[in-house]
Amino acid sequence: MDNQRDFKLIEGRFTTEEASDLLGALFNYKIDYHCRQDFSNHIRFNQDIGYSKNRIVELIKSKEAIEQIIENSKANNENLIIQGTISIRTEK
Repeated sequence: MDNQRDFKLIEGRFTTEEASDLLGALFNYKIDYHCRQDFSNHIRFNQDIGYSKNRIVELIKSKEAIEQIIENSKANNENLIIQGTISIRTEK
């Protein structure tokens, strides 16, 4: 039995401004989410969760790389084709 489902989150052609707004908001939300998770666990359980801290670093690096791609595309007067899929799988 297939226990994985895929959902299109982003699919289309975007100007550099649209891509910057869309991807910036998405990455900022994920970074904020992990900051809140880490803060919450620290306050409630006096724990530092390494996963959230590592994930924040990964997300920031990815965001910076994407910003560079967008800047290069803007300088070349190019649009961006962006596709993003969410895959959800269950496990026990």
